Amino acid sequence: MKQITKRFPGVVANDGVNLQVKKGEVLALLGENGSGKSTLMSILSGLYRPDEGEIYIEGHKFSFKSPREAIHAGIGMVHQHFKQVETFSVAENVILGSKDTKFFLNAKKVEKQIEELSSGYGLHVDPTAKIWQLSVAEKQRVEIVKMLYRGSKLLVLDEPTAVLTPQEARELFQTLRQMTAKGQSIILITHKLNEVMEVADRVTILRGGKTVATRTKHEVNERELARLMMGQDIITPGKKSTAVFGPTVLRLENVSAGSDSRRVGIKDISLKVRAGEIMGIAGIAGNGRRELAETIAGLRQIFEGKIFIGEKNVTNFSTLEIIDEGVSYVPEDRLGTGLVPNLGAVDNLILKEYRRPGLGSGPFINRRKANDYAKELVNEFGVKLTALEAPVKMLSGGNLQRLLLSRELACSPKVIVAVYPVRGLDIAAAEAIHKMLLEERSKGAAIVLISEDLEELLKLSDNIGVLYKGSLMGILPVENAEPEMIGLMMLGAKPGEDLAS
Repeated sequence: MKQITKRFPGVVANDGVNLQVKKGEVLALLGENGSGKSTLMSILSGLYRPDEGEIYIEGHKFSFKSPREAIHAGIGMVHQHFKQVETFSVAENVILGSKDTKFFLNAKKVEKQIEELSSGYGLHVDPTAKIWQLSVAEKQRVEIVKMLYRGSKLLVLDEPTAVLTPQEARELFQTLRQMTAKGQSIILITHKLNEVMEVADRVTILRGGKTVATRTKHEVNERELARLMMGQDIITPGKKSTAVFGPTVLRLENVSAGSDSRRVGIKDISLKVRAGEIMGIAGIAGNGRRELAETIAGLRQIFEGKIFIGEKNVTNFSTLEIIDEGVSYVPEDRLGTGLVPNLGAVDNLILKEYRRPGLGSGPFINRRKANDYAKELVNEFGVKLTALEAPVKMLSGGNLQRLLLSRELACSPKVIVAVYPVRGLDIAAAEAIHKMLLEERSKGAAIVLISEDLEELLKLSDNIGVLYKGSLMGILPVENAEPEMIGLMMLGAKPGEDLAS
């Protein structure tokens, strides 16, 4: 890709970017949020057309008008959120949209082709299985098989390990090495510096829409990568102070709840979180993380067990009653569940407070006081806004998360339920969010931190519980929590047990 420029109203997303991928290599594409990585890859995969610049594949110049043209030229993209039809089989998903698919389908022949292709690359998938029956790692393998079936010579993987356990990530990296050994080229979009050092041959760093450097893995270390990515030395992580636990604030006794789909909800969970404690919860998506968070926040009814805040039984209290008991909730879907995208910052910040005397009186809201309250929070939490009334959907991920946290932390909560609060954020934004949570811990809040990032859990938690198929496999003190052990528990092992045995 030569001198690629892409402008959107008011922003230059890519500014003269150069990118080169060699045959049989893994090129990592690194950059903070808003650095232009996704735009660049959307241009390469035919979703956007560049305003300036040229794309060459094996010496031939291409100008893609659609993703189909890019696929035809050998470019395949595996998105972070998989594009699959849950009720279709693996084979049906793989051939969906393929140019070679005939009107009448020889299912057995297609399944055999897929089986041969997948086993050739060490991607073990059952062509006859339905997508909804698969784990997240298996769904990802289906997406890779789909691109290989379509003849992709260059695979673009967008944050591929965000939803995997350490063991699954290692398996994926082995697969990538097998693929490059056979001449495939891979672009890996990632935030994780350790992944670059483990699997990439070279790394290209974007900052502010420009290419700032391309280096081989042996020329750099993690600190140097972070400096190139951020334009400054890496921020010293917020240090976790020594734990001083108070009385139990949140208690779950044998709690069971359903889920919205065919998946399990949560089964017979007992858990205690004390004042000043961060209880980390690990688990692969679909194993009850969301259901546990929603149960504590009063968004999901339980059909067995009891929940206590302090000594008060709050089982199946309404969401409003749970809020009044001092529970704050930071959902992983910050725009869909946490905030109202089309409303401005003021309206989003008073969503929990508008009944408070002073802000509201009956059906009326005192707009002047609401504006003052919003300004105060925006300044205190460092949210960067163009205008208080501008729709919040225009904000970057980091600013959206600060806005959400400012609302949830403003009322000095007793209990905070935070679900992957740094999803998709760069190092600087993630560090700021972690600092806020550690401050609340030091003020005596009981925090339930649910995350799919083991590094985040090990850094912030005092104890870590692991969910598997809706059950709590065990709780480990963080000093005894090895990533390998947590990964095995996420796959169904009890503490101290090896799955192979």
